[in-house]
Order: sequence, then C-alpha cells, then structure tokens
Amino acid sequence: MGTTFQLRRDAFGKLVLTTAGGEEHVGVIPVRAFPIQAPTRGISLVREGGKEVAWIDDLDAAPDAVRRLVQEEIAGREFIPEILRIKDVSSFATPCTWYVQTDRGDTEFVLKVDEDIRRVGEASLLVADNHGINFLVRDMFRIDKNSRRILDRFL
Repeated sequence: MGTTFQLRRDAFGKLVLTTAGGEEHVGVIPVRAFPIQAPTRGISLVREGGKEVAWIDDLDAAPDAVRRLVQEEIAGREFIPEILRIKDVSSFATPCTWYVQTDRGDTEFVLKVDEDIRRVGEASLLVADNHGINFLVRDMFRIDKNSRRILDRFL
C-alpha cells in the first residue's frame, strides 16, 4: 500500500505535506493515536487548527523518506524515556528516589506519591517524576526480576 501524499521539510524546517492532487499543507504535525500501546500504528498528520490532512495506518510500512521525517518530528516533540531496569529505590515509602536505566541512559528521579504510577493498558506503566516528566515501563511483565519486585511494592 503506497501513500497518497508526499512529505518534505521546507527551508524553515517545517513539514510540508503535498496531496496527490497537488495541494500543499505547510507545518503539518504527526500525532500518534496510541503512543504507548502502538507507537507506529495510526498516525494522523494534522495542519494548524488540528484538522487531519493525512493518515498513516502503519509507519513501518510507509516509504523510507516519510517514515524518517515523521520519526524525526515525533522525536523532537516527545520525551518519554523508557525504563529498561530499576536499579534501586531509596525507600519503599514515598517520596523516594528511583535509580533507573532508561533507553536514554542512567538517571534518577523522585517519585512523590504512589499515584504517580499509572497503568496504561494491561502491561504498560507511566511513572511521573516530581518535575512532571513521564517515564515509560513498556511491559511490566517482561522487565527483569529485581525491577519487577520493586514495581510490585508500589503497585
């Protein structure tokens, strides 16, 4: 299945979508329908005002140039580091400091209250730190045994 549009960046770095009919939309923004559970499926390209101008069913099936531009744009706007391993916590009572390994490197953050850990779907969790940054645990059942033990104390 091919796309019915073309995507490029203009001289100002904005995404420009050109429809099959030749209509141009400058400054389109990709918006994921399911950013946690299906980050590459169901991506809407919206123009100013939030009106959808194109839809991508599966980003993995999109042409390389479109996929690269959409991924770059999303990466520049979203910051949700994924927790790969929980190394330690300062306490099992909140507030406490978590020492974690993420897909963006090792870090530490303060968990203010247990309610800052939210379930997203059956297996995913969002953990908000004291600054409002969300950390993702993509699958709490596939994380290592020690990390799972720590998570269980907070859930």
